[in-house]
Amino acid sequence: MTDTGTGGGQAAAEQSAEIGSRLNWLRAGVLGANDGIISTAGLVVGVAGATTSRSSILAAGVAGLLAGALSMAAGEYVSVSSQRDSERAALETERRELSEDPEAELTELTELLEARGLKRELAREAAVQLTERDALRAHARVELGIDPDELVNPWHAAFASLIAFTVGALLPLLAITLPEPSERVPVTVAAVLAALTLCGVISARLGGAPAPRAILRNVTGGALAMAVTYAAGTLLGGS
Repeated sequence: MTDTGTGGGQAAAEQSAEIGSRLNWLRAGVLGANDGIISTAGLVVGVAGATTSRSSILAAGVAGLLAGALSMAAGEYVSVSSQRDSERAALETERRELSEDPEAELTELTELLEARGLKRELAREAAVQLTERDALRAHARVELGIDPDELVNPWHAAFASLIAFTVGALLPLLAITLPEPSERVPVTVAAVLAALTLCGVISARLGGAPAPRAILRNVTGGALAMAVTYAAGTLLGGS
């Protein structure tokens, strides 16, 4: 009965970790799209303040989209690669410690489980069972918070960032180039603020935070970015 309970608890923990991982990826995607919206909107609105040439605005927008998406992807790749290297190093250290002093590691695992609320006897029993099943996996999850089978993938992270930024950047790019010159900036501002409101709502729900605060941050940041770049473009275009 005890073993069944331990297995059920482990399965529940794995399911919880998987859900958490998916939520993290979704949250990162929303934030990447948010960055794409704001940075591209600021760029194209600034150029629109300097010129009415559709080709110039489009060229600047596409260049900004490509530069931003590739920069986000490269930064995410480097960051996640460093995290993966750290995880591998931590697992290798744990593997060596298990080989050199398994009894001390068993005691450590017992103490970690006890610190999570288990009574000493139950913590010891659970530590023994987890160690017999897979010692490295047990220590990786309980001590390090790492799943050896689910190490972060830098290519996945880079691709997700590239796609999220691109999707977000397409909205202001289309909004600024499709309307007539007199309607470009108003249409873009309205579309961008609506999209930022939606991103704020989604990010707040994913993080369990109040939606009005997230919306206010998003909308204020986007509006400020567009106002500053439009003013700069207007001044530079008229000089």
